[in-house]
Amino acid sequence: MKNILILCTGNSCRSQIAHGYFAHFGKQNLKVYSAGIETHGVNPRAIATMADDGIDISDHTSNHVDEYLHIPFDYILTVCDHAQENCPYIPNQTALRIHHNFTDPSKLVSENEEEIKAAFAATRDEIKRFAHAFVEQHQIGV
Repeated sequence: MKNILILCTGNSCRSQIAHGYFAHFGKQNLKVYSAGIETHGVNPRAIATMADDGIDISDHTSNHVDEYLHIPFDYILTVCDHAQENCPYIPNQTALRIHHNFTDPSKLVSENEEEIKAAFAATRDEIKRFAHAFVEQHQIGV
């Protein structure tokens, strides 16, 4: 079993979506943790967009990275530039560090709910493709 930590700024949207897909594709071969350098709560639109693709993340919580400093990670993935630039030192880690700055749909300013849903779906699909390719490349699950 491999351990992966997915880091974002607030552990509310992109890292939660990634958590859902990494757990889905990694199956029993990957233990997934997601955290933020801050905690903002899980974004309801992230929950809804994942439900639209058949993945339930409604029981996820927004966690701070300090909660996981004792876990030996194999991979640490930052999903936004801010988290990469401000990621705290994680002791005793020989983890492979990966960075991919996914689009943040929660930053879209619009009164049009369909436009917002489309932004969340686009980010969801981008993360889904990345997670699937990652677990295949590293021969973890799929």
